[in-house]
Amino acid sequence: MKLKICAAAIVGLLGAAGSQAEDLVIATVNNGHMIEMQKLGKNFEAANPGVSLKWVTLEEGVLRQRVTTDIATKGGQFDVMTIGLYEAPIWSKKGWLAPIKTDAAYDVDDMLPAIRNGLTTDGKLYAAPFYAESSITMYRADLVKAAGLTMPSNPTWTDIANIVAKIHDPAKGVYGLCLRGKPGWGDNMALITTMVNTFGGQWFDMAWKPQLETKPWKDAITLYVDLMKKYGPPGASANSFNENLALFNEGKCGVWIDASIAASFVSDPKQSKVADKAEFVQAPTAVTPKGANWLWSWNLAVPASSKKPELAQKFITWATSKDYVKLVAKEVGWQSVPTGTRKSTYASPEFQKVARFAATELKAIETANPNDSTLPKSPYVGVQYAAIPEFQAIGIAVGQQMSSALAGKTTVDAALKTSQTVAEREMSKGGYYKK
Repeated sequence: MKLKICAAAIVGLLGAAGSQAEDLVIATVNNGHMIEMQKLGKNFEAANPGVSLKWVTLEEGVLRQRVTTDIATKGGQFDVMTIGLYEAPIWSKKGWLAPIKTDAAYDVDDMLPAIRNGLTTDGKLYAAPFYAESSITMYRADLVKAAGLTMPSNPTWTDIANIVAKIHDPAKGVYGLCLRGKPGWGDNMALITTMVNTFGGQWFDMAWKPQLETKPWKDAITLYVDLMKKYGPPGASANSFNENLALFNEGKCGVWIDASIAASFVSDPKQSKVADKAEFVQAPTAVTPKGANWLWSWNLAVPASSKKPELAQKFITWATSKDYVKLVAKEVGWQSVPTGTRKSTYASPEFQKVARFAATELKAIETANPNDSTLPKSPYVGVQYAAIPEFQAIGIAVGQQMSSALAGKTTVDAALKTSQTVAEREMSKGGYYKK
């Protein structure tokens, strides 16, 4: 009798383990494209009976902390992780990621080279891009025209300064310029780093010495603070992508320089009050075009600690495929497909019809070069960041200083001096640079 009970219990436990083994835990970020992926996940479940997708959806900063801790400690909490272009090369070199397996139908050659290269280490793809972006200039064409001005297709920061000065009209609820001010290496520092790049600056020289008190940094930050104090919205030091998107869609921003992914939102009449007035050109340049527009992608990856690597690979292949793009187009519309990853998306006549921004975005992505983003030679890879582990801490600290300067709590010179000190300390601690 006891033996029968034990056998039944064992069978029950094995059955429970078997059903549990088909749960796939996916850590992702809480933005529009990923939320759509969750809704469409039912299609993957229907095609794979017995599989249940379990979503852990987090704000960007929290997501980074959770997945970094899990992968570094081999926690195995997640089978699929959403990671950025910053993490992919660092983590693949540490052996934390499993290579992405693709077949002929997946068509890896359809990926845009700039993105594919950024996710490849030693000839192997370690993450599959879900969507990608560069930075572009979005603007209210009606306001620029009413001011008797023309926005160049490749504006300089001088052009931007002249235009925003003329269209700034806070009495009518219109602010000339919206830029990120919220502190963070992926918030205000993404935009600020591209400004520094195009003014001829860099984060570190070839000896890894921080360069934050050089002329290009002073020129870029002085202009940033000056323009935003004169022509930006109130409380700009707390604004990042989502806040500026809301302002632009309400018709309160004359010019907004930010992620190209925003173009699909600001040109959508369902979301934007100025959809028919929004136009798009390249990000502004100054001394050099190098590094003027950033490069970023959100990607799906299999941590080496994943308990279900084969199922994880299957899901990633599905969610980053050409067929997935077509599924989004069918279910939601071509206006909502994830962009920036595949040549075939931009070649689609249906996409071109609804995406007035397509050519501008594609050009921005194709011209961004993480391996050559600064006028002086730099030892790091990355346009709006340096792909080294220490950069997160440095970027956050410098971002806080820049936000304080924008809020008027400190001067530009004082903010840069403190930033240089912090950067030197972190780089020295990391063994890159000796004071």
